[in-house]
Amino acid sequence: MDEDSRIAAVSDVPEDGSFLFTVRDGFDTEEAILVRLADGVVAFENYCPHWTDVRLDKGSGATMRDAELVCEKHGATFESDTGTCTFGPCEGAVLEEIAVAVDDGAVYLTDDRYEFEQQGPSGDHDRSSRGRIGFSGQ
Repeated sequence: MDEDSRIAAVSDVPEDGSFLFTVRDGFDTEEAILVRLADGVVAFENYCPHWTDVRLDKGSGATMRDAELVCEKHGATFESDTGTCTFGPCEGAVLEEIAVAVDDGAVYLTDDRYEFEQQGPSGDHDRSSRGRIGFSGQ
C-alpha cells in the first residue's frame, strides 16, 4: 500500500467511537470517520444525511450506542457496518461510505474520489455550529 494513503493504525480506531480524518477532492476537503468493526474497519463521510451540516464526530469521537452511530443533534442511529439509519428523521437513509482497506495492521484510503489529507478535522470550518437553533436552550 502507498504510505501517502495511510490513515491510521487499526489499533488507533476506538472500539466504541470513531477516528476522525480529512480527505481531499481537488481543492475541497471533507471530513470522514473510521469505525471499528468486529472484522476490520469501515469509513463514512462525517455528516448526518438529515442535515448535512451536522457532523457525527465533532472531534472527540462519534457517540455509539449498542454498536450504532448516534447523531447527537437528532438522535438518529446508524448501523456501524452499513451506515443505514435505523431510527430518526432520516430513517432508511445511508451514510456515504468511503473505501478503505486494512493491510498489516494499518488502514489505507483506497477510494479513487479522494486523497488522504490528514488525521483529525479539516480545520476549514465547524459545520455543526452554523445557522441552527439548538434544542438545549443555549
